[in-house]
Amino acid sequence: MSTLLTFETFVHAFAGASGSALSTCVFYPLDLAKTRLQVDTQTKDVQPVYQILSKIIREEGFSSLYTGFAPVVFSQYCSNFIYFYAFNGLRMLNRVKQLPFNQSISDLVVGMIAGSVNVVITTPLWVASTRLRLQGMKVLDYNRKLIDRKPYLNMWDCFRRIAKEEGVFSLWNSLGPSLMLVTNPAIQFMSYEAVKRYIRRNTGGVEISALTIFLMGAISKAIATVLTYPIQIVQARLRHNASVDDNSKRRRTVINIFREILRHEGFRGLFKGLETKLLQTVLSAALMFTIYEKIIAFVFWVTRIKK
Repeated sequence: MSTLLTFETFVHAFAGASGSALSTCVFYPLDLAKTRLQVDTQTKDVQPVYQILSKIIREEGFSSLYTGFAPVVFSQYCSNFIYFYAFNGLRMLNRVKQLPFNQSISDLVVGMIAGSVNVVITTPLWVASTRLRLQGMKVLDYNRKLIDRKPYLNMWDCFRRIAKEEGVFSLWNSLGPSLMLVTNPAIQFMSYEAVKRYIRRNTGGVEISALTIFLMGAISKAIATVLTYPIQIVQARLRHNASVDDNSKRRRTVINIFREILRHEGFRGLFKGLETKLLQTVLSAALMFTIYEKIIAFVFWVTRIKK
C-alpha cells in the first residue's frame, strides 16, 4: 500500500496529467471535430477534417473551435492524474509483481484496474465537458428532431442542471461503455511499455530519444483506438443524450445505440470520424508521452532518484 503514497508515484501522475493537458491544448480543435462527428446521426459521407474545421469557423466563428475548452482540459488533467497515479502505484505493489503473468499481461491487468478506478471517479466530469463542448451545435436525432437545451453557464451549472432535470445518476451516463473502454488505455500502455522494454533491452539501456518516444506513443495509441472505436461512438452519444426522447423516462443503452447505428447508418456508422480521431488522438498521445517522459527524467535528475 505504501507504493501508492510515494513521491515517485506522484511524479508519474503529475507528468502524465501535465503531458495530457498540454497535448489537449495543442490539438483541441481536432478533438472538437471528432466529438461532433461521433454524435452526428445525419451525415453518412464524412468530410475531411480540414473541411469540418473550416465549416465551423465559417458558420460559428473561429472561437467556436475552442468551445468547452477549459472544462475539457480540466477533465483531461484530473482523469490522467488519477490514471497515471493508479497505474504506476499498482504496478509497483509486491502482489502485482508476483502475478503469474509476463510483464505485458501484468501491465494490461493493472491498466484495466487503474482505468476502472478513473472512470468511476471522473465520468461526471466527462459528461459535463462533452455537453459544454457541443453547445452551439445543432444535433438531430434519427427523426430529425433537434436535441435542444438551454445553454449551460459553466461546468458547475451543468452538474446542477443534469442532477435536477435528469437525476443524479445521469451524471454517470456512459459509465457502461466507459468501463468497456478501460481496455483502450490498458492496450495503449501495454504496447508502449512493451516497446520501451524491447528498445532498452536491445540498446543496452541507452536513453530513448524524444522522436522514438513520440513514435512509440503514436503507434500504441493507434492500436488501442482502432480496436475500441465503436464503443467510443456509443460513449459520446450517451454522454450527450441518454434519453429515448424528451418526454420519456426510458434510457438508451449500449445495445440500443449499437442497433440504432447499424439500422440507420450501417456498419460504417460504427467508425464515423475514425480518421479524425486517429489524427487527433495519435498526435495527442505521442506528444503526451514525450512530455511525460521528459518531465519524469528532469524531476528524477534534479532529485537524484533512480527511475
